[in-house]
Amino acid sequence: MSTAPQDLPRPAPISLRQAWPFWLKLGCIGFGGPAGQIAIMHQELVERRRWISERRFLHALNYCMLLPGPEAQQLATYIGWLLHRSWGGVLAGGLFVLPSLFILIALSWLYIAFGDMPVVAGIFYGIKPAVTAIVLHAAHRIGSRALKNSWLWAIAGASFVAIFAFNVPFPLIVLGAALIGYLGGRLAPARFANGGPRSSAKTFGPALIDDDTPPLEHTRFSLPKLLRLALIGVVLWCVPMALLTALFGWSGTFTQMAWFFTKAALLTFGGAYAVLPYVYQGAVGQYGWLTPTQMIDGLALGETTPGPLIMVVAFVGFVGAYVQPAFGAEHAFAAGALAATLVTWFTFLPSFLFILAGGPLVESTHNELQFTAPLTAITAAVVGVILNLACFFAYHVFWPQGFAGQADIFSLVLAVAAALALFVFKRGVIAVLIVCALIGLGFHLLR
Repeated sequence: MSTAPQDLPRPAPISLRQAWPFWLKLGCIGFGGPAGQIAIMHQELVERRRWISERRFLHALNYCMLLPGPEAQQLATYIGWLLHRSWGGVLAGGLFVLPSLFILIALSWLYIAFGDMPVVAGIFYGIKPAVTAIVLHAAHRIGSRALKNSWLWAIAGASFVAIFAFNVPFPLIVLGAALIGYLGGRLAPARFANGGPRSSAKTFGPALIDDDTPPLEHTRFSLPKLLRLALIGVVLWCVPMALLTALFGWSGTFTQMAWFFTKAALLTFGGAYAVLPYVYQGAVGQYGWLTPTQMIDGLALGETTPGPLIMVVAFVGFVGAYVQPAFGAEHAFAAGALAATLVTWFTFLPSFLFILAGGPLVESTHNELQFTAPLTAITAAVVGVILNLACFFAYHVFWPQGFAGQADIFSLVLAVAAALALFVFKRGVIAVLIVCALIGLGFHLLR
């Protein structure tokens, strides 16, 4: 006879030493983007291990969805912080990222070193149309959640026109949307109300941190603690930035990458797809660190590795420093690996600070409309920006020589097939990428 959930014993307290193997495992199996990673955490932490109740889990997820940065990595950081204070959050968030960093450094090197081989070229020939369909699917997925009324649709349309027709920088689009959301929250609050995700309460048994668990001491807001952590964050940013400036100058590749990806980290409202247009505007158009084709290939690599999708920045950093080696051609790999590590540091440092320093503060404000309305408008604007990214990829995949050249009919057909698999047959991203890679390889070798 099975035991009712409410009759199960409460889990025994766990130490940080007992918890870290799970966070490492999560970093190694976190495929499927943020939705898949959050589902894994729910299954492991809420249902199986019962370290945290479902209500507290969703409460934490609401916080992370309101912040810039990868919400799944921030959720891991938050729960680690909730369980084991600041060091628990650092360990959980760090192990969520490190496996994908090492994997992407290795894959980036293989891509640069052997990308011209027929087998590798054929695989990426099939992957590129799939990536185009995946980005379009992301715009649809986010739009179906975010565009709840005509006002938000108008913001999305305006952001698409701004970046597509007038090449308005992404930061200005974000600031404009935030201003519209702030004013709209005051003048038409019903249009910008966003209750956040809701779920029917499920009982899996008593949790270590349950609904009725009193607020833990380290989760209470404290101004001295906030200022101390903010100072630590400033030091952790300023010291490496100062060293890079001293060693390579302000215009050096490493220094500019650190500065650029710091700005990118503060603009990732709506997930990785939201910041990718800003990354390609800068990395491809402004700095020339990589080509449009390499940007598409990097996104494909990011989709097929565990960890947050924003880890594609490690590929951008590696390729940009590898082809312009600061240490000489014989040390190109070292330059690429250092750049990948640096951009990962500067991309994720704000996420840790938002959780560790701002978590208690966000908890006191996240349900107030004056705080959420600008973020609702930003998310709507992000939909238009992602749609522009899909157009950017489609142009370079379907017309590789520009509109003056011939269209690549095979890539167009494969992209339509990938879109049908995603939209109609609800296939996973990894499965679509694998099938398209095999089809592209076969076509490339036979033609």
